[in-house]
Amino acid sequence: MAMAETKNEKPARPASRERRGWLARIAPGVRNAFAKRETPENLWVKCPDTGEMIYRPDLEAAQWVTPSGSHMRIGVAQRLRYTFDDGQFERIASPVMTDDPLKFPDERPYNERLKAARKSTGEQDSMAIGYGHIQGQPAVVVVQDFAFMGGSLGIGAGETFVKAAQEAVKRGVPFVIFTASGGARMQEGTLSLMQMARTTLALNEVKAAGLPYVVVLTDPTTGGVLASYAMLGDIHLAEPNATLGFSGRRVIEQTIRETLPPGFQKSEFLVERGMVDKVVSRSELPAVLGSILKTLMMGRERLSSAA
Repeated sequence: MAMAETKNEKPARPASRERRGWLARIAPGVRNAFAKRETPENLWVKCPDTGEMIYRPDLEAAQWVTPSGSHMRIGVAQRLRYTFDDGQFERIASPVMTDDPLKFPDERPYNERLKAARKSTGEQDSMAIGYGHIQGQPAVVVVQDFAFMGGSLGIGAGETFVKAAQEAVKRGVPFVIFTASGGARMQEGTLSLMQMARTTLALNEVKAAGLPYVVVLTDPTTGGVLASYAMLGDIHLAEPNATLGFSGRRVIEQTIRETLPPGFQKSEFLVERGMVDKVVSRSELPAVLGSILKTLMMGRERLSSAA
């Protein structure tokens, strides 16, 4: 019986022969020299305004401000490092609070949301405290991180704010906050709304001590945060093109049945109407803050020397 013909069959290579490219066979060391290297997935960052791809090290060197001038959102560690002299500061621990006090029912358990936010940001809650010098002027600084559940205000953030205010009074230094929030944290219900009153009372202690309270509004600052401590400063600065408002543009337009003007709720628009004192770029913030704090503390220093 004749065997069936097999078409296009190639003779098997000897088992002892290693399958290698011609360059590797000629110069074995060359293969390792040109081995494929792992490239970080986030080496390029897309500008939110123009869509331009920006080399990440260049963006970091520019403090996360794109060539188009877009001030991208940054985390706690970056903000504190950019603000304090030589990037040196002392972290002040936030109070540890009970998680999920209301056992809030949700499609995803609140505890899981908190764990995920803590893992991704490295922070305990949406606010963190640092102490250091800004242009030589000591200050307590609070940073609100939008990456932590939208910078939402809950009891943990409220307690952190109160502790920061008390630290400022105890040390006799100005109190500065960088705000970034979507508002109150819905998973904590009324307990979250109560923080608006608690933070206001804490600020009364700062002002009773004759200490400055300066607010730097960053993108976005909205809801109950804007309706409380974000609008109680002695001076209000804002980063360029930051969205600042109580409720969203679409909700307002549907309510009043009118089209809002271009740039509505942007920091530049609000400077013209007296809601913000000055728009300051990120790179200039330390110098501006330092000048303001020194000026506001001059009266207190005279009182201290007279006593």
